[in-house]
Amino acid sequence: MDSTRRTFMGMSAAAAAMAAGPAFSAPASMVKDKFWIAAVTPCARGSYEFDPGAYREQLQWWKSQGADGILVLGTNGEGPSFSVAERKKIAEFALKNKMGLDMIVTTGTANFKETAELSEHAAGVGADSLLIQPPFYFKNPKVEGVLDYFKLVMAKVPNTPVRYYDIPQVTGVTINPGFVTAMAERYPNFVGIKNSHGVAAEFEALSTQTPKRLNIISGTDNNMLTALSHGNGVILGSGNVYTKLVANIFAAHRAGKDPKPAYDKLVQATTMMKANGYGSNYNAIKYALNLMMGTSRINVARPPHVPLTDAEMAQIRNGVAQLKQMTAA
Repeated sequence: MDSTRRTFMGMSAAAAAMAAGPAFSAPASMVKDKFWIAAVTPCARGSYEFDPGAYREQLQWWKSQGADGILVLGTNGEGPSFSVAERKKIAEFALKNKMGLDMIVTTGTANFKETAELSEHAAGVGADSLLIQPPFYFKNPKVEGVLDYFKLVMAKVPNTPVRYYDIPQVTGVTINPGFVTAMAERYPNFVGIKNSHGVAAEFEALSTQTPKRLNIISGTDNNMLTALSHGNGVILGSGNVYTKLVANIFAAHRAGKDPKPAYDKLVQATTMMKANGYGSNYNAIKYALNLMMGTSRINVARPPHVPLTDAEMAQIRNGVAQLKQMTAA
């Protein structure tokens, strides 16, 4: 964005006066260093319709493997690939089947009207918090425009914790610590961000140059240990399949031990899987997840994501066989 940190920091008094709605009281249980999974959304082959039975089984498995929570309908969850009506249905289903998981619902769209509608709906059906990306069709907007957008949306959910989804490689919107600080000063229920850019220096700046009450969450594996060092959490796509390995990192952290050995084991596993053709293809994630869960079911991602070939599935089966051994060790 084209505004400076100094400009943002000068907004404090005006920002406080603009805060909307009644005073927000953060839930006492809002622990910051949680492990959320950026959950995939299962769809049936052929119809591409949401598969609720598969989703319920995924939630049960993730909980059993040590996840603290999930992100519903994020990037890995293909949120923009579903209609507003479908997103409401999926959010409702997830929140009725929480399994004790902390649930963040992604509600951002390219326009404030639908974002506000989805945000109000998710808050109304019991979302623990919301994750909202900026409007992502018009690239490189002025910061004033992004703040105006959030003013319209935040006014609709003054009593629900809200997080900003920082993924500029998709949205075309970049932020800095000053923007995050301005959001925190305007809105008591603004509780942090998910940074999925993956740039280490940027993540460190966001972690150290913003109000301490915020949870600066890493959305990428490479910044996980940095997030933990600041007492913050993660929302990871890798959590779908490597759930136990990520949970082991958090177990070491919470026990006061060095999490690096557990992190190194995760890196070893992801490197092995990559050698077996496993990448960021959401069809690959869903296929590997079902193999890890021990089911022969195949769920698919919606177009434009390309289905796996027989050869690709064979490679992934080989990788998952090794991954199960590594996870059990």
